[in-house]
Amino acid sequence: MQLKRIVDFHKTMGDPTRIRILSLLKSGPLNGQAIAGKLGLKPPTITHHMAKLRDIGLIKERRDKNTIYFYLNVKALEASATAILTIVNEEVIETVEENDRFKILKPFFTADGKLTNLPAQRKKRMVVLEKIISDLKYGIVYEEKELNEYLKKFHDDYATLRRELIMNHYMYRKDNQYEMNPKELWGKM
Repeated sequence: MQLKRIVDFHKTMGDPTRIRILSLLKSGPLNGQAIAGKLGLKPPTITHHMAKLRDIGLIKERRDKNTIYFYLNVKALEASATAILTIVNEEVIETVEENDRFKILKPFFTADGKLTNLPAQRKKRMVVLEKIISDLKYGIVYEEKELNEYLKKFHDDYATLRRELIMNHYMYRKDNQYEMNPKELWGKM
């Protein structure tokens, strides 16, 4: 669900009158006059609230001559109400992973992006190597000299970095040419 739709849902549902209207409609369809009478409000006020609820898809309408009956769209209500949980859970997972990666990377890189040393622990080493190759493109063939120049940006011992990329299946080498492997082949953490 789009973020804008979720925000619009929560803005609209921030009004107690609209929550009361949905509560009334859960029992079945009602017309605007009946809703106004049950809530002690004037019909124009109900019309205003119904327009807001219609805009976010929570109610449906059926006209019977001069009377409009409003129905609760239960599926839309359930989807909108639970959508934020899905987004928050995904965002939390991404944020935790990014925070973990940052914590791992911080001790091994200087402020200007130079690698101080390769971690001894395999999990940390994989995170560092993935950071190093993050600007390399899949499907591009790199000459050894070109790859060496790229790796020198991170550490003077580019040969060790190049060897690590090969040993951990981040890259493939043939005839002094290097190419990124698909992520599925990369060393597992």
